[in-house]
Amino acid sequence: MKKMGLKKSMLSLSIAGALVFSASPLALPTALAVGEGPGYGGNETINTSILTTYDEMADYLKKQDAKQANMELEVIGQSVKGRDLYLVKYMTNPDNPTILFLTQQHGNEQLTTEGALEFIKHMGSGKMKGVTDGVNVLIVPMLNADGAMGDVNFSLEDYVAKGDRNLTRYNANEVDLNRDHVNKIQPETQALHYNVMQKYDIDYMIDLHHQGTQSERDGELVSGSILYPTTPNVDEDVLLKSKQLGAVVFDAVDSTGWGHLGKYNGGNAETISRNGIAVEYGISTLLFEMRGMSDHEYEPYVLGQKSNGYLIKQTITTLDAAVRAISDGSIENADISFWDTLATQTTRPSSEE
Repeated sequence: MKKMGLKKSMLSLSIAGALVFSASPLALPTALAVGEGPGYGGNETINTSILTTYDEMADYLKKQDAKQANMELEVIGQSVKGRDLYLVKYMTNPDNPTILFLTQQHGNEQLTTEGALEFIKHMGSGKMKGVTDGVNVLIVPMLNADGAMGDVNFSLEDYVAKGDRNLTRYNANEVDLNRDHVNKIQPETQALHYNVMQKYDIDYMIDLHHQGTQSERDGELVSGSILYPTTPNVDEDVLLKSKQLGAVVFDAVDSTGWGHLGKYNGGNAETISRNGIAVEYGISTLLFEMRGMSDHEYEPYVLGQKSNGYLIKQTITTLDAAVRAISDGSIENADISFWDTLATQTTRPSSEE
């Protein structure tokens, strides 16, 4: 049986001289400062063959499900093209607070999915012993499976990456899933809402995305940016807990020496999951926008592959910190005052990189 893309990624990245992550997720090597990670700039080969395919992901999840006693794997629906959409569950006690991690609503934003898959392995390790006694964890990896595989009903000929496929923001119907959280027209969005949001009692959600490569805070390129729900219709307690979740993530990532987070400049539309889910279900939400995309038709959005390692590591750090803080209750004492001084990121002119 073919080994999954995470192993293939490590080999390919090593050959390319990129930062390689180890089999033990939190034992990853220290990365360079994030601003030193190169943008594409037309100079690097961006090869999608090093990324985990949908089939490799499905095979990996099934193997982890067989290995991990506390893990359950559920199919929550199908994509436009008929691919099963998966939910990974660690439901120790229904009375525990529950957090949902959502990745790849946009198919060309894959490194958060790579990190989530490594985190699933981490959840089954001795490092998490006792942690899941106090928290339930739900993970939806690769919601936009068709976009991730480039199996869509429109042309991707102008996209930057080479390899076995191109990856696109949109689903097969050329719809942005993260603008479909009110009408819920697309099958992927319906699967998420009807079989996850409405089925489970969820307290927190981190929605993991990627942004362009040129965002900076305090003169340094960011490794990512975060934002709580900004719709005026959000409940005050939901907003408070969203900001506490952001504080946990900020403290974990920005203190590493290589992580550098800004405040995302996001809107208040409730068609976006960060806002709509907070209002509709009373779930405290946090958007995390990692730096750079795996593929795009606009070159400044695509990040060189030498940055893959630290972005995968950043995802694992984020998920681990959130789970631990909710489990031990420390999230309730998280200091949200940093939000008052955290600068909203700005865009650096491309000529400066």
